[in-house]
Amino acid sequence: MKLTGAQALIKSLEHQGVEVIFGLPGGAILPVYDPILDSSIRHILVRHEQGAGHMAEGYSMATRRPGVAMVTSGPGATNIVTPLMNAFMDSTPLVVVTGQVATGSIGTDAFQECDITGITMGITKHNWLVKDPNEIPQIVAEAFHVATTGRPGPVLIDFPKDIANSAADYYTPGSVSLAGFNIQTEPDSNAVAAAADLILKSKRPVLYVGGGVLKSNASAALRILVEQTSIPVVTTLMARGAFPDSHELNLGMPGMHGTYTAVTTLQKSDLLIALGARFDDRVTGKISAFAPNAKIIHADVDPAEIGKVRKPDVVLLGECRRSIEELTRALTEKTSSSNEALPLNITEWHNTLKEWQQKYPLSYDRQASDVIKPQYVIEEISKRQKEGTILASGVGQHQMWASQYWKFNSPNTWVNSGGAGTMGFGVPAAIGAKVGRPDKQVWAIDGDGCFQMTAQELVTSSAEQIPVKIAILNNAYLGMVRQWQHMFYEERYSEVYLSPDLPDYVKWAEAMGAIAFRVDTPEEVIPTIEKANEIDDRSVVIDFRTDVTERVFPMVPAGAPNDDILVSPEHADGIIQ
Repeated sequence: MKLTGAQALIKSLEHQGVEVIFGLPGGAILPVYDPILDSSIRHILVRHEQGAGHMAEGYSMATRRPGVAMVTSGPGATNIVTPLMNAFMDSTPLVVVTGQVATGSIGTDAFQECDITGITMGITKHNWLVKDPNEIPQIVAEAFHVATTGRPGPVLIDFPKDIANSAADYYTPGSVSLAGFNIQTEPDSNAVAAAADLILKSKRPVLYVGGGVLKSNASAALRILVEQTSIPVVTTLMARGAFPDSHELNLGMPGMHGTYTAVTTLQKSDLLIALGARFDDRVTGKISAFAPNAKIIHADVDPAEIGKVRKPDVVLLGECRRSIEELTRALTEKTSSSNEALPLNITEWHNTLKEWQQKYPLSYDRQASDVIKPQYVIEEISKRQKEGTILASGVGQHQMWASQYWKFNSPNTWVNSGGAGTMGFGVPAAIGAKVGRPDKQVWAIDGDGCFQMTAQELVTSSAEQIPVKIAILNNAYLGMVRQWQHMFYEERYSEVYLSPDLPDYVKWAEAMGAIAFRVDTPEEVIPTIEKANEIDDRSVVIDFRTDVTERVFPMVPAGAPNDDILVSPEHADGIIQ
């Protein structure tokens, strides 16, 4: 079948099951936009290319399907570099198509020419510069295969304008087999047996659950393992919802702003079972002091993560869900044959954890009556949501409070930027999540600094009828930076002040087609949340004027050992002993 390269590209995307593209046209990609008019694919016109990338990420995180974005060359391509880097850090599958100048003009500094494949080489799993229009169906098939195989991540297809206008032979590509992408999915049986032996011998085990559990759809398998063994669980920032917060064995989030019990449990454990986690520095603190007496079982699909930060005692290389299932099977077989009963005999460990939880819970001044505490806002929104509500967030203090105080009981309901820490992620990611899951209510917790970076995508929300709800925790500062300046720079607040009233968030949101409210007192918080929950046909923005002095606790200072954890002022004696 003879098509143009542009038609072949759109037909190839249709063949991959693509239902939606987030994008913004321009000169180099313009030929590809014409066949979209005849396609079954829905195109969502964004107001900035960064928004296209973050919407694709939100879509992917909510649906577990690859998100697709399309932009033009030059500045269009460079504007989507940040989402690509964000997706690479958080293992989110994206397929990004960028326009490119005609092949004969590449290297001449032509108008809006940019070496985007060179720029993104380090932040994509792979990228392609299309040189032959007859290769388009195969390249697209390879792109989706790479993005979703093994450890997922972003890929990029750079599409020259003359290729788009050339005649192409369209065909249905066959199965894809690429050197380097023959992923080991099944863990070694001897390693599984060795891991089971370590677990049976341990007295203070902990399951250190990372985002790989969500990527491999392993939440159900994890719950079976936990309920058979009674091993306590910590869920990283990227794994919130992988194991329900309502479960008594969930200790919360570890890391720099994790719960005291989660942080301390890792430190004092004798066996750390890492499932789809990468020993990020925000979790480990000073690595040489991290979990010093713990043996390590590391289950991961990416061999590059094994031993990168902490040398494991047992490696379960394979797809995370299969590793969990095989480990559960091995434990059942071993205990049945040796007459040992599950769950494990770790009652003393459970008692210790309960003592920590009782002594050092998450806390803030709930008695304050004259100012709005940001934690209170998040708690009250969380209490009033249906099961399965999706929460997105920007990056900063509000992100940490959201992870701490929102109750996550379902997988794929937490959409946030982890490894890259991208401010401005929240609004477009929430929109993308709503596109992917229109049946779910989607909230975003944002800061005033983050909101100002990508708020223009509320216009996209209104124009495309994608209603989301956004709570701005407006403390008039770049809050996390201010917190560090308060604690480590002698309260020298350099360039962090934002006006609480400039811009006027209510007027701005209304100008973009949303319904907006301003909340100044604690008494207004609950009624306004309830009003927002009743509105389903338009986006809602609430400007919560929150306490500027509030800081995120617990906190492990950067580069310090986790033993130096600082808790809230109410628990000022709470240093790990």
